[in-house]
Amino acid sequence: MKDTYRAAEVTAPNGTLELTERKLRQTDSGQVRIAVEACGICHSDAFFVSGGLPGVSFPVVPGHEIAGRVEELGDGAGEQGWQVGDRVAVGWFGGSCGHCRPCRQGDFIVCRNLKVPGWTYDGGFAEKVIAPVDALARIPDGLTASDAGPLACAGVTVFNGLRRSSARPGDLVAVLGLGGLGHLAVRYAVAMGFETVAIARGPEKAGFAERLGAHHYVDSTAGTPAAESLRSLGGAKVLLATAANSEAITSVVNGLAPRGELVVIGADTAPLGINPSQLLSDAYVIRGHPSGTAQDVEDTMAFSTLHDIRPMTEPVPLDRAEEAFQKMLAGKARFRMVLTVG
Repeated sequence: MKDTYRAAEVTAPNGTLELTERKLRQTDSGQVRIAVEACGICHSDAFFVSGGLPGVSFPVVPGHEIAGRVEELGDGAGEQGWQVGDRVAVGWFGGSCGHCRPCRQGDFIVCRNLKVPGWTYDGGFAEKVIAPVDALARIPDGLTASDAGPLACAGVTVFNGLRRSSARPGDLVAVLGLGGLGHLAVRYAVAMGFETVAIARGPEKAGFAERLGAHHYVDSTAGTPAAESLRSLGGAKVLLATAANSEAITSVVNGLAPRGELVVIGADTAPLGINPSQLLSDAYVIRGHPSGTAQDVEDTMAFSTLHDIRPMTEPVPLDRAEEAFQKMLAGKARFRMVLTVG
């Protein structure tokens, strides 16, 4: 085995992704080394590349939608049921500390010391990744690496957001945005038995929403406001906001049914323009939803396999990481850029 591996790294804030050779190191106790086969490019990777999050140190190897095979076991990893050759995925949840209050309560995804690949340790824009054992999700046989990687972040985030919402089968559920998150959210919502509304910009997306299985399509650029269109359908029990645009989210809040729930998934730094009177009059609930643990990722992949749901991806070789990253930033990905290795 070579004692080096290739990685796409950024050496300074807002720099370019450049391929470099890194020295291979042995795993520590409680870790495994993964031979990466695919890694999705998430919009959140831009926060790391820009140095926009606290604690980011350069050089940075981004990537938290990782799929590959276990290549080496650190001490104790085998005792937890993992073997060399196992197919595994690692997402935004890259391990927890196990001792903070949320961890002691079993709420590992909001660990105060959450380990995120590309932030806490080198991520998956590389041929190798060393990750904690508790970050590993087992990939089912029915999924390719290029499918599994995006499901470990984009997939689990919308899947969990829906299954942990207040909606029940038959309820009206609206998905705002039809991008990397939204196209999966629509398919999950339909498979969960919700009357599903897709909301996006432009009449040309109506056919795409229909192909995804949506029961209704709302063009947010049409003359009728999206919130009014939702109210005409009876109001949404849950509005899953996958679009990273606070203005767009704000514009549809009044489309919720009384006691409806806004679940915010799309990350924007601008404040939401929602006032207390809106919340009080119809008893709206607003909450943010993070990703999901390794077990949640396994649940997502199992559900996806059962219902034949796959992310729409555009595979690109690792040596074209910068090109793929820029395409994602420009909003031209359809719908997930995925770096492939080998």
